[in-house]
Amino acid sequence: MKILLVFDFDNTIIDDNSDTWIVQCAPDQKLPIELQDSYQKGFWTEFMGRVFKYLGNEGVGEDEMKRTMLSMPFTPGVVELFNFIRENKDKFDCIIISDSNSVFIDWILEAADFHDVFDNVFTNPAAFDSNGHLTVENYHAHSCDRCPKNLCKNVVLVEFVDKQLKQGVNYTQIVYVGDGGNDLCPVTFLKKDDIAMPRKGYTLHKTLSKMSQNLQPVESSVVIWSSGVEIISHLQSLIKE
Repeated sequence: MKILLVFDFDNTIIDDNSDTWIVQCAPDQKLPIELQDSYQKGFWTEFMGRVFKYLGNEGVGEDEMKRTMLSMPFTPGVVELFNFIRENKDKFDCIIISDSNSVFIDWILEAADFHDVFDNVFTNPAAFDSNGHLTVENYHAHSCDRCPKNLCKNVVLVEFVDKQLKQGVNYTQIVYVGDGGNDLCPVTFLKKDDIAMPRKGYTLHKTLSKMSQNLQPVESSVVIWSSGVEIISHLQSLIKE
């Protein structure tokens, strides 16, 4: 019997947003106003496709993008947290569900040698095309009206848990670690033995606080964190139980 750990990526594993960080590669480290203004709510992935095309047209290549990505800091305590998970891999399965993209996440996990910590990464598929431009696609189509068009993390989580169940893997608990508005949907899937871990002061934390004040609390318990070290001590208490 294992515990399933689910991680968001931006502002959770890494201490910033990979999609906005990459803008450092742009001339003068900013995007043209008309490109900035082309974003429509719910269509972030399409917007990032245009950003990557612009960077490519400006001569920004794979090497420069990779260097920029690898300069992103990990969130405090996360390196220690992943080392702890690795040492206790017999007790945890670990997945990422992220609105970033597969290229950025691969680069960062590979450089830090953390690929083996994760059993699956669910994110928007990305690749460099024949012109050397990074392209990105929506992870899937879904009918959830709370989530951006490209990704409902709840759908991904439910499908993963169902698939594991069919293969005889039943999780005693799910621990969901995230920070953003798009982490709320999967948190509402959690049951009373599960744990939602919102990052302190970020959107998910604020939203859950507001919900509990309005007497619409989620079913799971909620544990707030600022550093991966706090997550370690919580996981230690779970595996001792």
